[in-house]
Amino acid sequence: MHLQQVAIIVDDYDDAIEFFVEQLGFELLEDSPATTNDGRPKRWVVVRPPGAETGLLLAQADGEEQRRAVGRQFAGRVGLFLQVKDFDEAHQRMRSRGVRFVTEPRTESYGKVAVFLDVAGNRWDLLGPPGV
Repeated sequence: MHLQQVAIIVDDYDDAIEFFVEQLGFELLEDSPATTNDGRPKRWVVVRPPGAETGLLLAQADGEEQRRAVGRQFAGRVGLFLQVKDFDEAHQRMRSRGVRFVTEPRTESYGKVAVFLDVAGNRWDLLGPPGV
């Protein structure tokens, strides 16, 4: 058993794909036509970090309630955690590609960490291994 994917509500499919693929270096696994439960067109867009099993379903906001949730899926808390082997390399690469960090790197018992924002404004931890 494993967690296959997690949905992130975004404003625009293409902007989200650009962020996750070009800025974070994720793989685009799928971008296919689909329909909503009531038959309207949408897209099925899945990205994931290289080598990971769990993907992110990029779900374009549909309706006012979902639009209000964009960037607030975790009520302003860090809600997603991107673990990397080389924190300093990943941090530098992401900054050079325009990823917005809202904290400076710091060392905690669980590893090196810095908080960044995704394309929707959700907070993520970039995490390096402990003791490095």
